[in-house]
Amino acid sequence: MKKIFTVIVIVIFGFSVQAQDAQKAKDLLEDVYSTVTSYDNIKIDFTYVLENPDAGVKQETQGNVTLKGNKYIANLFGSTQMFDGTKVYTIVPDNEEVTIEDKTDDDDTVTPSKMLTFYKEGHNYAWDILQNVSGRKIQFVKLTPIDSNSEIKTILLGVDAQTKHIYKLIETGKNGTKTTITVNSFKSNQTLSKSLFTFDEAKFEDEGYYIIKN
Repeated sequence: MKKIFTVIVIVIFGFSVQAQDAQKAKDLLEDVYSTVTSYDNIKIDFTYVLENPDAGVKQETQGNVTLKGNKYIANLFGSTQMFDGTKVYTIVPDNEEVTIEDKTDDDDTVTPSKMLTFYKEGHNYAWDILQNVSGRKIQFVKLTPIDSNSEIKTILLGVDAQTKHIYKLIETGKNGTKTTITVNSFKSNQTLSKSLFTFDEAKFEDEGYYIIKN
């Protein structure tokens, strides 16, 4: 009887610790959310790595994104994508092509405008490892999608414990694909051009671009 009681205590204590860790993780991400949403705008330079060892795939590139509210302009893989609050413009210089689409409401799509706040809903949280990166304390939080049909297995978010900025995102898919985004530079409240999020269709037509409207 004493042994059974001891096991029950251990199990209860284990659940209690897990619950506390989950709350700590959630509280940390709430701090991140409060911090990033307090800025008028954010400019980020990052490294993007896509890996799938089974498929023999590894891609690495540099990118950057500027966000203001729900508007954004992002540069990655030699193309530019901009959202002006209503439409998404994808500009591909190599093809001299611009695609114009209405805003997507797909909740499963992590767009640049959601990349710093997507974790707010739809996940279970767990406290993970603490790493020292060049003198910075990076606390990782593990996110597991609540939706069992999600193609995402887990997401690790590395948060700078001092600034409450996201430093690294590691997304692992159920198909074995791992996507890692590492923030190299994070700037806030910059002076932005008033026309930064304005698409000049006439300019691109004059330059010979083919405009596709979906």
